Amino acid sequence: MHMSDERDISASRAEVWAALLTAEVIKECVPGAQEVSGTPEEGFDATVVQKVGPVKATFKGHVSFSDMVEHESLTLTGEGKGGAAGFAKGAAKVRLEDSETGTRLIYDVDAKVGGKLAQLGSRIVDGFAKKMADQFFSNFEAVFTDEEDAPEDTAEEAPKKKGWLKKLIN
Repeated sequence: MHMSDERDISASRAEVWAALLTAEVIKECVPGAQEVSGTPEEGFDATVVQKVGPVKATFKGHVSFSDMVEHESLTLTGEGKGGAAGFAKGAAKVRLEDSETGTRLIYDVDAKVGGKLAQLGSRIVDGFAKKMADQFFSNFEAVFTDEEDAPEDTAEEAPKKKGWLKKLIN
C-alpha cells in the first residue's frame, strides 16, 4: 500500500525537525501509543494498541531513522508485531520545505501487513492506514498550536502543547 500527502505546520523547520525526533512528541501523536522510548540514533521502540475492523491487538515495534539531512529530510523504517493479529512494516520518506505559514511536511509511505490483518482485505486496511496517518499528522500539527488559539469551550480539555514542546526541543 502506498500513501502520500503533505501538511502545512505553523512552526519553523528546526522545530518540526526536533519534534519528529522526540519520543514524547511521537507518543503524543500516534493514536493508541502506550509507550515510545529511544533515541533517533538507536531508533524508537513502541507499544501501540489498535483495533482494525474486528481485530484488536497490541503491537510492539521498532522504528529506525536513516538518510537524515538535518531540517530537510529523513526516512523512517519500522516494523510492528501484533501476535496472532499479524504484523505491519513499512517506510516513510519525509521532506520538510519552507511554506507561507511555516513548514510544509511532505511524506510518502509504503506499508505492508500480514496475518489476520491482511485477511481483512485491502479496503479496510488501506482505509485504516489512511485514517491513522491523518490522525497522526492532525495530532502533530496540534503540538504546534498555542493553547491561546484554542476555542474557549475546549481550552480546558486541550493539553498544553507548545509550552512543553519548546521545553523538549530547546
